Amino acid sequence: MLCFFASDLHGIVGRYRTLLSRIAVERPRAVLLGGDLLPRPFAASRYSGAAHTDFVRDFLAVEFAALRATLGASYPAVLLIMGNDDARVEESAILSASADGTWQYVHNRRVELDSVSVYGYSYVPPTPFPLKDWERYDVSRHVDPGCVSPEEGRCTVPRERREVRHATIQEDLERLVGEDDLARAIFLFYSPPYRTRLDRAALDGQYVDHVPLDVH
Repeated sequence: MLCFFASDLHGIVGRYRTLLSRIAVERPRAVLLGGDLLPRPFAASRYSGAAHTDFVRDFLAVEFAALRATLGASYPAVLLIMGNDDARVEESAILSASADGTWQYVHNRRVELDSVSVYGYSYVPPTPFPLKDWERYDVSRHVDPGCVSPEEGRCTVPRERREVRHATIQEDLERLVGEDDLARAIFLFYSPPYRTRLDRAALDGQYVDHVPLDVH
C-alpha cells in the first residue's frame, strides 16, 4: 500500500503545490498529514500568490477538493492531525472540510485504512514556545529546563484548568488504544517517540541554569 507522509508544511503554498502534484502523479492509497499544517503569524510573506485570510477554507480545502474532483475514485484517503504550531481555533474549519469528505481529522481517534488501524494524536510534551493549544504533560507534571509549562503561555480556545493541570499524554494514549491489537497499526502523532532518531534536537552541550538540556 503506497502512502505519503508530510508534516511541517506551515502554510507554505509552494510546499502544498508540490505535494498535490505528486499525489496526482503517483496516486497513493493514503496521505498522512502529521501536523504544523497552517501558517505561522509571521509566515504570510512566504505565500506564493495572493495572501489567504482563511488558509483552511480559502486554500487548503479548496485545493484538496479540486484534486478529489480530478482523481475521482483514485483520490486517496487523506488523514490529518494538527501540530503544536497550529492554532486550535482553526480546528472548526478542519472539521468542516472533514464533514465534506475532503479529509479525515483523526486527532484522538482510530480509523481503519484497509487492514491497518490508524491512530491520530496531536498533543506534545511541554515546549519552550508560548502557544499551548496542543501541549500536555507527558507522564507527570515534569517540565524540562528551558521549557514552559502548559499551565502558562497562551491558548486560542478555552481549556478547563483541571484538564490542563492534570491530564497527561500517557493517560490519553491508554484510553485511545485500550486493549487493541497493535500489530497492524500506524500512529500519526506530532511528537516522535522518545530517544529515537526522529526525536533529536541540536541541543548538545547546551545548559539552562547550569542544567544540561536533553537532546531528545
